[in-house]
Amino acid sequence: MIAQLTAVVERIEQLVAEPGASVDVPALAREVATTEHHLRRMFSALTGMPISEYVRRRWMTRAADDLVAGDDDLLSVAVRHGYSSTESFGRAFRAVHGARPTDVRRAGGPVRAQLPLRFHLTVEGSTPMDVRVLDLPAFRLIGPSARVPLVHAGANPHIAAFLRGLPPGTTDALAAFAAASADPATRPSGVVAVSDGLDPDRAEGTELTYQHAVAVPAGATPAVPGLPEGVAVATTEVAAGTWAVFASSGPFPAALQDTWARTATEWFPSQPYRLRPGPELLTVTVHPPAAGTPATSGPTADAEIWLPVAR
Repeated sequence: MIAQLTAVVERIEQLVAEPGASVDVPALAREVATTEHHLRRMFSALTGMPISEYVRRRWMTRAADDLVAGDDDLLSVAVRHGYSSTESFGRAFRAVHGARPTDVRRAGGPVRAQLPLRFHLTVEGSTPMDVRVLDLPAFRLIGPSARVPLVHAGANPHIAAFLRGLPPGTTDALAAFAAASADPATRPSGVVAVSDGLDPDRAEGTELTYQHAVAVPAGATPAVPGLPEGVAVATTEVAAGTWAVFASSGPFPAALQDTWARTATEWFPSQPYRLRPGPELLTVTVHPPAAGTPATSGPTADAEIWLPVAR
């Protein structure tokens, strides 16, 4: 994957140097023999920004160089970098550099340069990853859901608010339903946190569908016995396929988020698998601080991250 990402960055450099060229992400994925879904996910996970944002920053860095070093009028610079008017170019330029193009031309700055990215593989392994790869038949996810913003660091307050708003007894009814149809050999067990409909670049603040669900056999009834009156449930059909399951244990949510990050930085670059489209699943068992521990000690948790993959 490191070689593929390096090839993508090199291709982007060629394109941003060509007047009027556009960056076609699906075409880039085909050039490096992977899928658009996997390329976007790995790029954003490793760099902290979507491909589209990196391309915009590189274009605006080159535009700033043109303004400072060249004599072309502002419209010519704008058109060279893919904009049809000085107004639209000026807005995009200011969003990146925090200054107007005319100010940069006159004063030589300030600019916020985005240097070309370079990827290097760092050999890790001091902390083993507990991973298993499973081929599962199709199954169904049943439970209440909501659209929430994506939050990268810390607990997601929007998901927490959604869960607090569920009527008392909702999670207990789901847990009982999960226990009655448990089959860990063919699907996740217990109450499952489902993230679906994610932005391809996983940009902070974009919306996803969060579902508080149980995994049951494909075709199972969507009726959950004992569910409080008024709780609407959604049904998500999950196709048969391969899953990578990453186990995590430790301070919550820090250990879980560290494991999630390591899937991109350590596991996928070294394995013959790529992500495929589908919901991302999480099972969590939170353990409160033991009696007698310091008040500053937070909860710990055992968790499993289920990611849909393909060889």
